[in-house]
Amino acid sequence: MSATDPYVVTLAPHVHAFIQPDGGWCLNNAGFLGDGGETLLVDTAATERRALLLRDAVLDAGLALPRTIVTTHHHGDHTYGNGVFLPEARIIGHESCRSEQLAAGRQLHLLWPETDFGHVEIEPPHLTYSDRLTLYVGDTEVRVIHPGRAHTIGDSIVHLPRHGIVFTGDLVFNGGTPFVLMGSLAGSLRAFDLLRSLDAETVVPGHGRITDPSAYAPAERYLRWVRELAEEGRAKGDTPLETARRADLGEFADWPESERLVANLHRAYAELEGLPEGHPLDLATVFADLTVMNGGRPVACHA
Repeated sequence: MSATDPYVVTLAPHVHAFIQPDGGWCLNNAGFLGDGGETLLVDTAATERRALLLRDAVLDAGLALPRTIVTTHHHGDHTYGNGVFLPEARIIGHESCRSEQLAAGRQLHLLWPETDFGHVEIEPPHLTYSDRLTLYVGDTEVRVIHPGRAHTIGDSIVHLPRHGIVFTGDLVFNGGTPFVLMGSLAGSLRAFDLLRSLDAETVVPGHGRITDPSAYAPAERYLRWVRELAEEGRAKGDTPLETARRADLGEFADWPESERLVANLHRAYAELEGLPEGHPLDLATVFADLTVMNGGRPVACHA
């Protein structure tokens, strides 16, 4: 097993996390739980090959193939693998997750045309909700909660109250740089208040190692720092890119994907200008700025 191979962590009886190191671009986490007769999956993966590894992990745990997939948000690293589990599984997600996934289409193919994603069909949620939804897998209560506009406009948190476990999706990048380009900086800060209110001791982030609620504070500090940078840069008349290039990352300097700062600044500027949270931004402009911040190289897909 290499350092980049996915691995499974058992969090509670019949509750597992599927972790994909190093947690960089397109290396997300997933999860699954079951009672022997029924299995629920939280997210899939960015490539057909990795989704098949997730499928094997479910079977190796002695569980049935999933009949339900909960999608935490529309990004392809969490949804491209959905087709591996169809037609047996139904997909559940926030109503905005469905519309955003359909609008995005094969967005990862456009960003990373050299990546072998395998056979991918865009498979959005079949069942949507607006605020909260409760499911049961055997006697395990699964609460699906929309935190508002945060990482995207259609995020879902998956909370297992009996086990004290929460799957955060990309509200949390443990040890990595947050990314709020397609959601809201202000909304992401509010989402941490919601996460704390759940009192979950075990936190499965969208990317990075399994953690606990102590992971919330550094991310909050980062987002508040981004907001302060945006206020200063906008007052000077600087662009998000100019502001990002002169920034001192300080305590966040060791976090991977530091180039995301410029994308987060684009979102912060938009909110300071009074645009609605989650208002679409020009992705071509933002990813061009990401390339500049990445030393002139396009950001790399790690899947």
